[in-house]
Amino acid sequence: MIQKNFLIILISGLLILSSCGSDPLDVDASHLSYEGKFVNVENVIFHADSVTLMKEDQRFRSEIPDIYEYFRGYCLRIGDVKDTAFYNSIQLFRADTIMQIIDSSIRSSFDDMSLYEEQITDGFKHLKYHFKDGKQPKNVVYLNSVFQSNIFCTENEIGIGLERYLGPDNYIIKNLDPSVIFQWIKDGMRSEFIVRDLFEGWVETHYMEDPEGNLAEQMIRSGKIIYLVEASLPEMDDHLIMRYSEDQLAWAKENEYAFWKYLVDEKLLFETNERNNTNMLKPGPTTSGLPIQGSPDRMGVYLGWRMIHSYMEQNDVSLEEMLKVPYNKILNDYEIDE
Repeated sequence: MIQKNFLIILISGLLILSSCGSDPLDVDASHLSYEGKFVNVENVIFHADSVTLMKEDQRFRSEIPDIYEYFRGYCLRIGDVKDTAFYNSIQLFRADTIMQIIDSSIRSSFDDMSLYEEQITDGFKHLKYHFKDGKQPKNVVYLNSVFQSNIFCTENEIGIGLERYLGPDNYIIKNLDPSVIFQWIKDGMRSEFIVRDLFEGWVETHYMEDPEGNLAEQMIRSGKIIYLVEASLPEMDDHLIMRYSEDQLAWAKENEYAFWKYLVDEKLLFETNERNNTNMLKPGPTTSGLPIQGSPDRMGVYLGWRMIHSYMEQNDVSLEEMLKVPYNKILNDYEIDE
């Protein structure tokens, strides 16, 4: 009897240790499916013959109405024109020398999207694993947004502005007006960010409430978004998940405690100052206002992500449950070594 009880206690202890040490993002989603379609609007708009162009215009209006309306109205600036007016507008677009160079660059850089599509498909399988009834796009749409958007989400579609991922060394990117598109923006126009940007855009649009509250609450909201991107793309390197370079991620890790101490010492965590929120959470060349030099941007987002990791390491909860946890609970559970 003594031996039997000891065995039960030992096994229970091992199960507890195993549970505490398990990675909630290390899951097998291969048995799931993603039924979304990939639609290359950019190629049709620039290369289809007149008959195909007019047919596809009607199909896009029917099958991807919201994002196609955004593309026609906001990107191409031609509005809801049809028939001859639409055809003539597209011909003018095709005749533009800059658009021709952009199209040539897109074809050269993104002639084969199969690897991206495999990543996207696998990512939505992983998202479905964690959120059985979570919203998924019916269509992933490739666009030339004329530098309007990296990613654009509607209710059922998500668009990728391929021209914004041509790389900082691309001729067109180099020569964009630096007073409109700053160098730090150009430096981030890299193809390795396409898939993570897509999931960040989709998760923020369809899985999160609108941002509000104090800095700590918004940091943790942002951290939840990045954690869901990581859950969707568990094989992706952490620096890409954060949209950092490897050096930027190393800086963030090394200075995590110093950044946390700065927020505490300056009593910023519970402020609702819009300037602080922008400095800590929004993209930029650096995180503005820090006494520590050399920071990457969005250190508030990074720290929010670390807080979510700390919480998930201490609590056996699903991702759906984690999204509902109040920010102050996650804040209180945050642990960091000096």
